[in-house]
Amino acid sequence: MTPDPKKLDRLEKAVGHVFKDRDLLAKALTHSSHAYETAPDSPEDNEQLEFLGDSVVGLIAAEFFLRAFPERNEGELSKLKASATSTLALAQLARGIKLDKAIRLGRGEDKGGGRKKISILAGAFEALTGALYLDGGFDAARAFICGLLEASRKPIRSGTQTINNAKSALQEICQKAGLPAPAYRLVSEKGPAHDRTFVIEVRLGDRTLGRSKGGSKKSAEQAAAEKALKSFFGRKIKRISPEAFVIEADDLVLP
Repeated sequence: MTPDPKKLDRLEKAVGHVFKDRDLLAKALTHSSHAYETAPDSPEDNEQLEFLGDSVVGLIAAEFFLRAFPERNEGELSKLKASATSTLALAQLARGIKLDKAIRLGRGEDKGGGRKKISILAGAFEALTGALYLDGGFDAARAFICGLLEASRKPIRSGTQTINNAKSALQEICQKAGLPAPAYRLVSEKGPAHDRTFVIEVRLGDRTLGRSKGGSKKSAEQAAAEKALKSFFGRKIKRISPEAFVIEADDLVLP
């Protein structure tokens, strides 16, 4: 079964490129669950294009941030690149161009919520980028990715400090203040095994800095650390990706 031409039209418009080889675009949208369900003897999924796209996205992001912030050192540029190309960030970009609506999934995967799975969305985005690179060359891929990355550059100004994520930033702040490292405590967990909710609080000695919940202990810890940061810095914190922020301050110190 071929993809809906209208969905391909909408996706090409979002990408800003009309594919010469639409079969390549269709392959980029084909998850392995669909490929093995429809052609088990000769499945053609998007995993090879995903492999290629991973490298293309990484290279373009590295070039983008180097050109945008030539004054920043390698460590800061690495943080910016990592925040923009993480699985969560790529999944968010995929949703932004409505790639989730165009992915071809097997019936079981689709019914199981596959269109919302971060790994599937990020993989499809990388596969789409790989297909774009093969069909239109590096310039076409660069124009697409750089257009999406522009939004992450806006909150970053001269003098701001970039941080990878809330947990690492909070720990760095405490270290600079001569304080012990924050401690994370599981307050509660509930729900079925496939859909657990965890409540975590972050503490500094006897003081609770923040409490939040998430679908995993890791995500709940990040959310709790973010609450603590916001209690310290308020509006000085600007999000640049699902996992990273900048703080508009001269140094990462407690107010």
